Amino acid sequence: MAKKKLTYQAAGVDLDLYEQSLAGMLPLIKRTHTPRVLDGFGGFASLFNLDCNLRLFAKNYRHPVLVTCTDGVGTKLKIAGMMGKHDTVGIDLVAMSVNDALCTGGEPLMFLDYLALPKDDPPLIKDLIKGISDGCIEAECALVGGETAILPDFYQLGDYDMAGFCVGVVEREHIIDGRAVQVGDVVLGLASSGLHSNGYSLARKIVFEHAGLKIADHVPELGRTVGEELLTPTRIYVKAVQSVLAHYPIKKHVVRGLAHITGEGLPGNVPRVLPPGKRAFLKRGSWEMPPVYPWLQKLGDVEQAEMDKVFNCGIGFVMIVSPFYADSIKRQLCDSGTPTFVIGEVRAGDADVEWF
Repeated sequence: MAKKKLTYQAAGVDLDLYEQSLAGMLPLIKRTHTPRVLDGFGGFASLFNLDCNLRLFAKNYRHPVLVTCTDGVGTKLKIAGMMGKHDTVGIDLVAMSVNDALCTGGEPLMFLDYLALPKDDPPLIKDLIKGISDGCIEAECALVGGETAILPDFYQLGDYDMAGFCVGVVEREHIIDGRAVQVGDVVLGLASSGLHSNGYSLARKIVFEHAGLKIADHVPELGRTVGEELLTPTRIYVKAVQSVLAHYPIKKHVVRGLAHITGEGLPGNVPRVLPPGKRAFLKRGSWEMPPVYPWLQKLGDVEQAEMDKVFNCGIGFVMIVSPFYADSIKRQLCDSGTPTFVIGEVRAGDADVEWF
């Protein structure tokens, strides 16, 4: 008997399903495009017009500097799998990169994604791309391409991974790098929407292993289920912060430092934008603490220092600003729908965070 000829499908990759996935992506990608995206979809690379002469999309730069960022979603993807809900983790993917790009004072321009799965699954891929598309619209950047890798011997069924890549631009003279931070500057904390996409290995260990809770369990302290809380998308700060930056001439150095609060929390991220000889003093209790943090801390008997190091603890982004303009900036951010708090000040000392 002749042996059956082997095919790619027999090895675990179905090219017909792959074509279905591509077809489902197209409208979700197109909805993020402006006239600055020159090519369509499906080529080997994407073309983006940095200087567009259309009146509504005029972006004329004198000394443009490109900003690049990459990140993932981490083990929050496990929560999506447990919930069977995959249309929001793409928002997290976009947020983790565009919020980083924002820390330079830059404008996110375009985004690319990388999806890795054990087999092609058009409905799942469509959900993932929908979230990415939603995040790109919120961040006002174009989803210009990506890669879907089908790796049948690398991932277990039900698993997948995501990575994202953002390219932005900033005028050289408008770069915000923390060098202008001065003693007496005010530290503003922009509220997070929850855990964002950090600390999920600890959060999952506390909730599912230590406490033995289930994804659908209702938690009175949170007013919703475990899954609903842990799957809350990361807040995207682009519109709110860019609006403030546009309001104040950069030459006045009103906004002096920007920090995205991710892994390592406030103590690990704020010092990254402090110049030598400047220390951030942060006041506990100066912002509204989302209930998920005291709940996790009590549930897992976690020390405060560990909470500070692992989670954002309710502050997802920090702006270090001139004290003269601090109240006005805080008001603008709150009016834009981003709750903002005065959480500390800059004093002399080594570049670090100290609590008071």
